[in-house]
Amino acid sequence: MAADPTASGRPAPPPSRTGMPRAVLAGCVGNFIEQIDVGLYGYLAPTMAGAFFPHGNPTVALISTYGTFALGFLVQPLGGVFFGRIGDRVGRRTMLMVTIVLMGVLTACIGVLPTYARIGVASPMLLLFVRILQGMVHGGEYGGALTFIIEYAPRRKRGLYMGYASIGVFGGLLVGAGMSSAVSALLTEDQMADWGWRLPFLVALPLAVGGLLLRSKVGETPAFLELQKSAPAPKESPVLETLRTYWRPLLTFTGYAMTNAVLSYTWVTYLPQWLSDEGGISHSAAFASNLISLAAYLPLLVLAGWLSDRIGRKPMLLAGCVACLTLVPLAFWVAHGGTFGSAILAQLIYLVPEFCIAVPATASLPEMVPTHVRVTATALGFNVPFAVFSGTAPVVATALVNWTGSLYSVWFYLGALAVISFFAVFYGYHESSRGSLSGSEAPTKEAATDSRAAHGDRAEPARN
Repeated sequence: MAADPTASGRPAPPPSRTGMPRAVLAGCVGNFIEQIDVGLYGYLAPTMAGAFFPHGNPTVALISTYGTFALGFLVQPLGGVFFGRIGDRVGRRTMLMVTIVLMGVLTACIGVLPTYARIGVASPMLLLFVRILQGMVHGGEYGGALTFIIEYAPRRKRGLYMGYASIGVFGGLLVGAGMSSAVSALLTEDQMADWGWRLPFLVALPLAVGGLLLRSKVGETPAFLELQKSAPAPKESPVLETLRTYWRPLLTFTGYAMTNAVLSYTWVTYLPQWLSDEGGISHSAAFASNLISLAAYLPLLVLAGWLSDRIGRKPMLLAGCVACLTLVPLAFWVAHGGTFGSAILAQLIYLVPEFCIAVPATASLPEMVPTHVRVTATALGFNVPFAVFSGTAPVVATALVNWTGSLYSVWFYLGALAVISFFAVFYGYHESSRGSLSGSEAPTKEAATDSRAAHGDRAEPARN
């Protein structure tokens, strides 16, 4: 394996106590805006289907809308390659300032696109074009933001800070859902179909301006500054080096990230729609139940990150895979209760595997790759499995339920992925929560043991 140029023997300058919260917020704000867009698109998909696709078969229109949503995910690896190179060569901060501006502009563009009734087939084509550009920007933003936060975080608190980063993700989904519900409640059905669905998308622009100002006030990460001081510019492309040298941690991560992807996006994009269409409760009640479960999940994200620092990422990932097999069918059974209370309870049960998987998985990949390729490797590692499995989750769920007539068919799909993920974690993942970010190789059993012996009982210098 190639040596990591950051291994110079000198510690990176620690961020100040006042600098850490600002750095975390700067990293989270982009994910927050990104997930507002995801939440809006997922929650407003039935309304947008009527705006961008011809009337006739509502199911076909809805699947077409979800398909456009999925395509935005499928191009994310390309964005990860493009923006990852900027992040690893020019700097994390510079890359993140570019992506947040693009995210705000592109999300606002959806709010002003003409409908099918006005320009015909050009309408869904424009929507598709914007979604492709959004997907590329999102592909760079997420990997860069995770790298930015984890390189600022203290070694023994990386999981905790990834919990804060995940609040940005799920908080964005919550805000997106909340804005969708508020607009739906304030406007009539005709107003919503005509112009009301546009309003939430336009909010992204002022949010992006605020995020840009925040990021402009935060310096580059200590790890990247140390890399610039200690190593010459690399000759090999970070993409080629990642694929040649660090393919093993990426493949292992893909093995368990796919379950996380389907688990999360089935919950936030498909399940509310099923509760409304098949679950016996109103549209507003279905989305309100999802809002409540999202709100309940936010504080649990920090707890999950803290717990993964204490007991390790691996035990929690394994527990999450088992919970997918045992608790998701229970959640689906409760969801058939046909009441507002059963909808909330079903989603709270569904949160147990989410709690175990989401934050440990988020923290694990940046810990397995070195500084000089971390943005590229993290972006590729996240975007490939999430591109394939996240964006397609509502499409696959809709098709499975239409084909079988049963919500449990979604569990069979998720359960099959969870079995694969369990073995990927058990055999392929070696605990990374205790190691230093300056390591040049993906953790092995021996490296993890040595790292724990070397660092586990030694107090870490105060970094926050």
